[in-house]
Amino acid sequence: MRKTTLVIGLLAATFAATSAAHAQMTTYKATLSGKNERPANATSGQGSAVVNVDPTTKELSWRIEYSGLTGAAMAAHIHCGAGPEANGPVAVQVGQPPNLASPLTGSGKMSDAQLADLTAGKCYLNIHTVETKGGEIRGQLTR
Repeated sequence: MRKTTLVIGLLAATFAATSAAHAQMTTYKATLSGKNERPANATSGQGSAVVNVDPTTKELSWRIEYSGLTGAAMAAHIHCGAGPEANGPVAVQVGQPPNLASPLTGSGKMSDAQLADLTAGKCYLNIHTVETKGGEIRGQLTR
């Protein structure tokens, strides 16, 4: 009986710890388009991004899908420190050429300051092409 109680207790503790870890995740999403770029452009490219963040470990993971770009993607980044009407510095590189085909998946880390910007709505994701070196499609990351 003691062993059964111990096993049940350990399983409950493991489940609680796992649930607590998953409860910490915060999901941010973005709709990527040329009109969201600064300056805006008339590309027919579009995309979407989902970024999951664990604020405790400062780790994030992403899945980005896109299509219709004017050419091959040459860079993709999360930028922080800017609202929708401005440009900010690169915070996290989300892919390395030549491995920038859709969908982009991966993981990385953010600093405390970058996480604060993300929480405040001051981070965005964009994809660059040769034709639009400053960025072809962009979307602000929001909850």
